[in-house]
Amino acid sequence: MWRRTAPQVLVALLRRYGTGQFDLCEDALQEALLAAHRQWPRDGAPTDAHAWLLTVAHRRMIDRIRSDHQRRERERSYFDVWHPLADAPAPSRDDGVRLLRLCCHPALTRSSQVSLALRAVAGLTTAQIARAFLLPEATVAQRVSRAKARIRAEGGVFPGPTDGVDRQESVLAVIYVMFTEGHTSSAGANVHDVRLSDEAIHLGRELHEDRPDDVEVAGLLALMMLTDARRAARTGARGELIPLDEQDRSMWDRAAIDEGTAILDQALGRGAPGPYAIQAAIAALHDAAENAESTDWLQILALYRMLEQSTQNPIATINRAVAEAMVHGPAAGLAVVDELAQSGVLADHRRIAAVRGHLLERAGRDGEAVEAYLAAAQLTLSIPEREYLHARAARLRD
Repeated sequence: MWRRTAPQVLVALLRRYGTGQFDLCEDALQEALLAAHRQWPRDGAPTDAHAWLLTVAHRRMIDRIRSDHQRRERERSYFDVWHPLADAPAPSRDDGVRLLRLCCHPALTRSSQVSLALRAVAGLTTAQIARAFLLPEATVAQRVSRAKARIRAEGGVFPGPTDGVDRQESVLAVIYVMFTEGHTSSAGANVHDVRLSDEAIHLGRELHEDRPDDVEVAGLLALMMLTDARRAARTGARGELIPLDEQDRSMWDRAAIDEGTAILDQALGRGAPGPYAIQAAIAALHDAAENAESTDWLQILALYRMLEQSTQNPIATINRAVAEAMVHGPAAGLAVVDELAQSGVLADHRRIAAVRGHLLERAGRDGEAVEAYLAAAQLTLSIPEREYLHARAARLRD
């Protein structure tokens, strides 16, 4: 409820006070959320949480304006800010997407768009965003602050219905970053942050409802659903990470798989697939296999090659390495990984080391695999992943 309502309240405040007041509006929202956290457990949650939060946030804005202006300005502002309480617009279904589009202002860099969206739309703290991107907290705080200032300097307003098309690539990228961080937390004690991945899927659904004929929008939604469908089988009783080939596939969410597959099939009938639709097709092939041995790795390899060619993304290359190993043997996969490592285009040394350990283990080079697993374990901030890598290394030692 918090994650759904907070962006709606923030959008209402930004509509009233202007996007140039991003900082003040966000501070007012945070204070309203803090008040709710204190009062609701004691007094009970209000019937209309949105109205309650909006009213409290408005009052915080009034307090702030009072302290910042002289008496005359204060009186004028007092009237202005109280007036909308009577005619504040009702929350809209797509407020989250609208706020996301604002955060994806074309004047911002992609990293600034993502950081601001994770802060304003997903409700992550600065510390959480910093951990996700392996950055100092001060760096992220500066990035978010500068992003708001840039929007203010650009005279930013909420993009209109047609303006959203120009920002779609950024919007899709931000939603996918949200989902990825929620699906596999890059730091901390848990494998995933369900609320974050659920919110990303929710935003993907809203975007898909707005643009049902867009292949990439549908592809992203299908990708998230088909990936999230395996959530229940990804962790064991103690929260430990379970790799795909060892998961109990009876625990996969078949309804989500069926829906995601149907969305993907309809999208592929409308046009050529882009990166998200290709990745969704790969996810669908994994989900369709009854067990790890029956997975159609030949087709997955072809799709990864297509993805690599269209995106030139080193992440696609390292994923292709796994598919190469499954089709042509571990030596073929290791050749791809080693070439990628030597090129230096992928800075994620943890991922390279983890995949290399997996392929070395498949090749029977246990000693080297142990070294690779331990090297990857040293580089991750995720406790479940670290424990998983240590367990793999220990199993080979035994």
